[in-house]
Amino acid sequence: MRFAEHVESVRRIERALLALAVVTIFGTVGYLLLGFTLLEALYQTVTTVATVGFREVRPLSAAGQVFTMVLIVLGVGTVLYNLGVILEAVTEGHLRVYLERQRMDKHIAALNGHVIICGFGRVGRAAAEFLAASGHPVVVVDSDAGRLEQLGHGLMHHVCGDVTDDAVLRDAGIERARALIAALDTDTDTVYVTLSARAIRPELVIISRARTAEAKAKMLLAGASRAINPQRIGGRRMAAFALQPDVAEFLDVVMHDEDLDFRIQQVRVDDGSRLVGHSLSELRVEESTGALLLAVRRGAGQPFEPHPPSTMVVPPGAVLIALGTPAELDELARLGSR
Repeated sequence: MRFAEHVESVRRIERALLALAVVTIFGTVGYLLLGFTLLEALYQTVTTVATVGFREVRPLSAAGQVFTMVLIVLGVGTVLYNLGVILEAVTEGHLRVYLERQRMDKHIAALNGHVIICGFGRVGRAAAEFLAASGHPVVVVDSDAGRLEQLGHGLMHHVCGDVTDDAVLRDAGIERARALIAALDTDTDTVYVTLSARAIRPELVIISRARTAEAKAKMLLAGASRAINPQRIGGRRMAAFALQPDVAEFLDVVMHDEDLDFRIQQVRVDDGSRLVGHSLSELRVEESTGALLLAVRRGAGQPFEPHPPSTMVVPPGAVLIALGTPAELDELARLGSR
């Protein structure tokens, strides 16, 4: 059952409780006008609406008797309606699901630097499971509640809704996210989500799935940081395994095997880093951290420089591509930070 139905059920409970409050106030004010004290008026109203059968606090005049009959009709109808709504919410699980959703929203609101996965099909599932296995927080967004029920180990945060709606992206915490992966069922929806996400967060890293070369170009125009065609990449990897199986296996292992100690990782050099302004020969990165420097990108949009010369001076904003153990890469990241 969709979450919207659970929300509507809870709203019916709220409306029912509001109606009960209105009836109680109406009865209390009416008895006050008939000469009762505040406590007497409230007591008389509650016993009348609850139909417990206690005697009147004071003898009722003809006007009081008419008012009490009206209050009984309104009050009993309201109480019966409240009882029916609450029983429906409890027996069908609406209230439980709503409260669980509220807890989920609080958890998502506390996340920072997470990755949003839009679409939990085959591509979205693979991306989410890899990120979760790597220890990165993930929020999965999909309009199909059945897909979200199949979330695997490590994937606990999700939002059920139309991802083309900006409000759903905000519910997923796009303002605090590290990146967004758009892997929807159609290129049209993916382009729309890319446009929406770029409008909300101009600096956000957006990775969009493209089914065709034409769609890839449109997604880049829409604001995607990268547009990926999984079929094309898969075909190239298969060809690489056919021609150079050892090289392909090595790259596959260091990028995707969680059991291996070595990783290839990128490290951004902040403006205030101690690496800035020094040559690689002065820094002696491999000796000081143990990580092997594979390539350097001097800035956004610049090409990678593999096996950089020792005379290269590290500029602010550079990206270092290094191979090493998690501890070695963490040490390099520490040097690259302010």
